[in-house]
Amino acid sequence: MNWNLKSDRPIYIQLVEHLQLAIISGLLPPGSRVPPVRELAAEAAVNPNTMQKALQELEQSGLVQTQRTSGRTVTQDAARIAAVKTAFAQGEARAFFEKMRRLGYTPQEVAALAEEAARQAGPDRQQ
Repeated sequence: MNWNLKSDRPIYIQLVEHLQLAIISGLLPPGSRVPPVRELAAEAAVNPNTMQKALQELEQSGLVQTQRTSGRTVTQDAARIAAVKTAFAQGEARAFFEKMRRLGYTPQEVAALAEEAARQAGPDRQQ
C-alpha cells in the first residue's frame, strides 16, 4: 500500500481512511487477512500504537474483525462494505461540490463538468 500521510490531520485518522479505502476498493478483499500491526506500522512508518488505534476504530465500524487464533480479517459482510463505500463516495462528492461552490460554479455547471470528466475518463469501471 502507498501511504501518503500528511501532518495537517491526525495520523491515525489518515490511517483509518487509507485502510477503509483499501477495503472498499477491494485491495483488501472480504475475508482476507489484515497484515499484523507491526508490519503495517513499519510499512506506513508510524508508531505501532498509532496503527493499533486505527485498526481498533475499523473494528468498531465493523469493517475488520479480530479472531484470537488468526488475527484480524476484513469483514465478509458485503452490505457493510457497500454502506461504507457509499458514505465515502458521498463525502468525497460533498467536498468536491463545496469546493466548486466556493469557486463560483452553479450545481448545473458542476454537473456539466462532471459529465465531461466522466466522458473523458472512458467507460472503464473497476469491479
